[in-house]
Amino acid sequence: MTKQVQQLDRVIIRFAGDSGDGMQLTGDRFTAETAQFGNDLSTLPNFPAEIRAPAGTLPGVSSFQLHFADHDILTPGDAPNVLVAMNPAALKANLGDLPRGADIIANIDEFTKRNLSKVGYDGNPLEDDSLAEWRLHAVPLTSLTVKALEGYDISKKDAERAKNMFALGLLSWLYHRPTEGTVQFLEAKFAKKPEIAKANIAAFQAGWNYGETTESFSVSYEIKPATLRPGTYRNISGNQALAYGLIAASVQSKLPLFLGSYPITPASDILHELSKHKRFGIRTFQAEDEIAGVGAALGAAFGGSLGVTTTSGPGVALKAETVGLAVTTELPLIVVDVQRAGPSTGMPTKTEQTDLLMAMYGRNGESPVPVLAAATPSDCFTMAIEAARIALKYRTPVMLLSDGYLANGSEPWRIPEIDELPDISVLYTTEPNGDDGTYLPYLRDPETLARPWAVPGTAGLEHRIGGIEKADGTGNISYDPDNHDKMVRLRQAKIDGIDVPDLTVEDPDGDARVLVLGWGSTFGPIAAAARRVRAAGHKVAQAHLRHLNPLPANTGEVLRSYDKVLLPEINLGQLAMLLRARFLVDVISYNRVRGLPFKAAELAAVIQDVIESD
Repeated sequence: MTKQVQQLDRVIIRFAGDSGDGMQLTGDRFTAETAQFGNDLSTLPNFPAEIRAPAGTLPGVSSFQLHFADHDILTPGDAPNVLVAMNPAALKANLGDLPRGADIIANIDEFTKRNLSKVGYDGNPLEDDSLAEWRLHAVPLTSLTVKALEGYDISKKDAERAKNMFALGLLSWLYHRPTEGTVQFLEAKFAKKPEIAKANIAAFQAGWNYGETTESFSVSYEIKPATLRPGTYRNISGNQALAYGLIAASVQSKLPLFLGSYPITPASDILHELSKHKRFGIRTFQAEDEIAGVGAALGAAFGGSLGVTTTSGPGVALKAETVGLAVTTELPLIVVDVQRAGPSTGMPTKTEQTDLLMAMYGRNGESPVPVLAAATPSDCFTMAIEAARIALKYRTPVMLLSDGYLANGSEPWRIPEIDELPDISVLYTTEPNGDDGTYLPYLRDPETLARPWAVPGTAGLEHRIGGIEKADGTGNISYDPDNHDKMVRLRQAKIDGIDVPDLTVEDPDGDARVLVLGWGSTFGPIAAAARRVRAAGHKVAQAHLRHLNPLPANTGEVLRSYDKVLLPEINLGQLAMLLRARFLVDVISYNRVRGLPFKAAELAAVIQDVIESD
């Protein structure tokens, strides 16, 4: 039948169901189709930490939100236009986020009396008037899938499990998504189980055909490709981008990369990704614990490699002593902290920005380290290279902060040309540097204060390093009070002297009185909120910090240039406290620690309140 096609400029879709319903896979595939089509996009996966979350319950709900558009977008969206609910728990857990008039596609087969009672429904919301504010499409996804797969040599359980592919096919029809990539993906994923591959492809195609023929959907939608900067693009998550950035840093520095890591949510995918790239000389070591991982990475740095360790908050606490050892031995080491909700185990699959103070000060003694923070999933690539540049140039461990939102979220990434990447190559010390023909391991570069880096075994450059305080120049063990004071100040001066770019401000009219400052993953929500505020006729400036230690040299000047400075953080005000102490500026904190990123509408309302307040 001929159906109406409606043009839209953007759509927000949320797939939701049990952890075993394949919502993350469904969302990933729809995202891949959307990226292939050429839309701008942003995603927000959200899932329980338990390996087997309780089926049919609110804590067991897994969801995947995708925002795609024909123009530049900055966030996964505040509220979905479409909710695909695979069971009553998925409906109840997500209904509060749906604006009036949104579409609900509900799998009616799962709305049994037992499943309804699990989440506190007295009756079936698909059959009463409780969903009258939304456009309800009750679709028997499970039974339609089983019927479509009757001719395949698979069990009923396997047939039912393919219902997510039926849903994907239906949504792919509804929004005119390409299908070839999904078919190829399923063929590859189930290459060793061809009958399962055929069944999933059949379920996917059956979902598409259902949309084409059913009277339940009389309209399909088109969202044109976005106009992006010319280049070659791919969809990328923050963890993938960070891994690729580390590979690029290894190539650009002409050093072998060694990753010593212990699996931890949400950082594990960096280890998984890097382990695939041995052809670039990448060595990955899955250690028995966090301490062994960072110890191996530091040992690799001593041996002349680009040493890296990846972790999340609890792992940073365990690595602290070895990071302190890297500070005093002054060896290049990259410590990646993909932040998650704490304290302790906390909420491992949820996002936060609560490790900033630990990154800055979470070591004994005066142990200064540079701290960087990526702003978007694709920015993780750039900041990984920047972390390597600083670590190698200044001979220091570097803390690179990401978080769960960036790690798992994705967006289009323009693949850079090789000549666009910085040259961060370094030269090992190969000759004695002392006046008497000896090697002085702590003889400093007058510009960077970095000490030389000699590969162990180089003839004539035998030396020792370790955790006990060293004498300036010779590196001999020293308990001299004046020497200790000097070394502490030298290590601090080295970090203070790191060259970082100035803080840039987006202030379209040049006369805003309020500055919204952010760091890390708050970039997208803050920028989207600023757009809304400006569209409403207000003036607001925005700036974003990616270098947190040392801060850009003009930070104080920027802060003092505005009447009010608003700083949203997904913590209880950690950066705000640091800025108040250093610059004596009365920063206005806005803090939420809900395990979720900020919403643009929420921040827009806060910004407007600050602008309008006396």
